[in-house]
Amino acid sequence: MLAVVLNHLWPTRLTGGFVGVDVFFVISGFLISSHLGREIRSTGRVRLVRFYARRARRLLPAAFTVLLLSLIAAVLLLPYSLWGSNASEALAAVVYGENWLLAAKAVDYSAMSDTATMAQHYWSLSVEEQFYLCWPLLLIALAWLRRRTRIPGIGWAGVALIGGASLWFSVYYTEAEKSAAYFVTPTRVWEFAIGAGIALAAHRIVLPALVANLTSLLGFALILIAAVAFDHTTAFPGYAALLPTLGTGLVIASGIEPRELWHEKLSARRPVQWVGDISYSLYLWHWPLIVLGPFALSARLTWYARLALLALALVLAWLSKRYLEDRAMSWPKLTVSSRRTLVAMVAGMLVTGLTGSGLAWGAEMRTEQAQVEQREAAAKPCFGAAALKQGSRCADRFRPANDVNMTEASRYWLIQSGCRPDESNLPRGTTLTPVTCDYSQGKPGATRVWLIGDSHALQWQAALADLARERHWILRIDFQPSCPLAHVRFRGKTDVQGMAESEKQHCMRFGEDATEQIAQEKPAYVFTASFTRFEKADDGSGRSELEQYREGLHHYWGRWTAAGAKVFAMADPPLGTLRPKNCVILNPDDPLACAMDRTRATTPDAVATAARESRDPNVRLVDLTNYFCDHDRCYSVVGGVPVYLDDNHLNAVYTRTLRPMIAAAAGV
Repeated sequence: MLAVVLNHLWPTRLTGGFVGVDVFFVISGFLISSHLGREIRSTGRVRLVRFYARRARRLLPAAFTVLLLSLIAAVLLLPYSLWGSNASEALAAVVYGENWLLAAKAVDYSAMSDTATMAQHYWSLSVEEQFYLCWPLLLIALAWLRRRTRIPGIGWAGVALIGGASLWFSVYYTEAEKSAAYFVTPTRVWEFAIGAGIALAAHRIVLPALVANLTSLLGFALILIAAVAFDHTTAFPGYAALLPTLGTGLVIASGIEPRELWHEKLSARRPVQWVGDISYSLYLWHWPLIVLGPFALSARLTWYARLALLALALVLAWLSKRYLEDRAMSWPKLTVSSRRTLVAMVAGMLVTGLTGSGLAWGAEMRTEQAQVEQREAAAKPCFGAAALKQGSRCADRFRPANDVNMTEASRYWLIQSGCRPDESNLPRGTTLTPVTCDYSQGKPGATRVWLIGDSHALQWQAALADLARERHWILRIDFQPSCPLAHVRFRGKTDVQGMAESEKQHCMRFGEDATEQIAQEKPAYVFTASFTRFEKADDGSGRSELEQYREGLHHYWGRWTAAGAKVFAMADPPLGTLRPKNCVILNPDDPLACAMDRTRATTPDAVATAARESRDPNVRLVDLTNYFCDHDRCYSVVGGVPVYLDDNHLNAVYTRTLRPMIAAAAGV
């Protein structure tokens, strides 16, 4: 548990500390299977209701308390734009389905940059509860088969078969969908099965003292290596998870014989045992404190602040262990009846669920109110990018934002009014999934326009949809997340080293399909952009990446202009990643604290460079940098509007204010 906590507090130090969860899964599989195995051997059955009631008394009082207090803290400390996500994940945690919700978000590109919620860490508890729900039924079935067939070892074989199937799926799915694979239950069952297998075979495990000592040290070494060597780019769980889980299995197997081992000179000491005693509550408390910390302090967490949060988490965990966990396990009003325990569990779920629903309702009400205020502010002449328009007389161009919250109106990926998915006239097997916005009002010969690229192209759609509505265009929009629209050998993003080869191939195929479709449709204009600062290309020729991109961009643009289109290459906005995360929210009265040095924020952008150097008269660069920056700095709030939605995409509210600037720069 300490590995997990330290990883969350100092993610760049103990980069693989997340493997502590995998260690926990193996231990859990061993302990629960040992307990159930003893009950089956002594009574021939498992009293399921009593088993589930005992688990509920052990886990739920602290879990529900932390969730309830987190929801209350959200109202007091978090911006209302974060209430909804915290409420939905708290509701998922109440029913122990948080891991599946996070898996769904993991494959939703628009959710990848969302701020973490206070219930996010409940994903592992959800996996554990799903294991507790199903595993006793499996062991009962295997015990029944053992009695009917009298085949020795059938229980262990059944566990091994299920574990092997889960491991195979874990390896496959980690390669196919790495982000979602981290959370879904089937990719984790084999970790529990390792512990369960050791429990079922415990009576056969007899190791000499020296072997047991060396084996346990080897096990600890494997766990430590994983904690130090792994990081967010590791393809996990998959094969990589074998390192900490087999290490845990070795430690457990080495300790089955009742004798003192070398490692107990450290692990048996009272401070270590004390952390072990409070580890469940420590896990529950530490994460909400980390999420709330920056908002409570209105600042990034310093090293000393993280130490203080760790100390506070330890204190809260001790109090929680003493007054919630221990009391619930021995409280006569619960222990007298398993049915009463389960009724109390349902009541706790209802109270927590209603609190979360209330928070979600509050978020909707605040959002509606903010949208009315935003429409009123937008009517003023110095709103958003207009404050930086040449000749404007706006006195306070970089004033505090009218509202720092990012609401639905801020989301660049939402389909615009009047637009609909439209896959008509597309060839079979294409990677394209375009949206069509027909603002032509049925007039023949309407101008046809494409917006194409990755998410850094999609972030312009709000402004272009407004422009298309004004000019009565038919606008087609398509994008592929994290895929540069250039004829290059794509190698993946710098922050996604684990991208599968199939994903890279899909990106390159998307570019070919888009180019072919645009050449066939012959639109009047094509607006395009890509996040080439982070999307890496390397064809193995030894040429510079910029040269490869220049050639690859010109290759596609030339095919479009040959079909009669004018190509407008959108220069990428200044790098918002240079701001501290949530900087504008944490500094609502001092947005200048989030300003960035212009030289650093406007590093070379291959799309802009290729457009400047193009000799094709029908290729034009649309560079709006001066509506983000002055001579020295680039800003995160302009004209009272936050510029960025997340760490690298624009706030759609600000993008809309750039509509006249885009029209002027493109000459349309």
